[in-house]
Amino acid sequence: MTHIVLINPNTRQATTSMMAGIVRDHLPPTWTLEARTARRGVAMIVNDAELAEAASGVVELGLEAAGVADGFLIAAFGDPGAAILRAAVTVPVVGLCEAGMLAAATEGRRFAIATVTPDLVGSFAAKAAELGLADRYAGTWLTQEEPRRLAADPEALQDALEIAVRQCFELDDVDAVIIGGGPLGQAAEALSARFQRPVIAPLRAAADRLAALVAEADR
Repeated sequence: MTHIVLINPNTRQATTSMMAGIVRDHLPPTWTLEARTARRGVAMIVNDAELAEAASGVVELGLEAAGVADGFLIAAFGDPGAAILRAAVTVPVVGLCEAGMLAAATEGRRFAIATVTPDLVGSFAAKAAELGLADRYAGTWLTQEEPRRLAADPEALQDALEIAVRQCFELDDVDAVIIGGGPLGQAAEALSARFQRPVIAPLRAAADRLAALVAEADR
């Protein structure tokens, strides 16, 4: 039986449970999913220093699960530790930012990001360049409230992100918008049904990409 391990680089267990529920809905029904939460760090990563610090915890949890995992999903939009873990294991490792960008850029689409974390915008541009997608990445539109406070209010979070998504489509005239954040997962799922153009929910994108990579590895 195929066993997937989701690693939440944030320390909030409730966030892990929420993200695992979304991912489970988008994996093949016969697969099993195990969710692990970072033992140290912060409840929600909002800047580059926290992103960098989260990497070692992700790798630690990943190596502990390497004997039972058929694939790993790193459930933070900055993909902390994903590249290091990928080099250390023999199964697929997928991060939210990478999966979201690859999904958004399908068929040459031009895309933007809507999110709550202004201090991580530079890392998004770097990831687009790393993936060879710099020419398709139009930039990031941000909500105005303090990230952790906004994320704690699901209704306000969804409303604020909807405004940012509309700005992406109307002012940047992009083909697709990614909701940039694992803890934004519920809002991303809701917003993906509200627009005619694609709104990429990164947990769903990561689950789809991981399922494809695992299936390919099994051939």
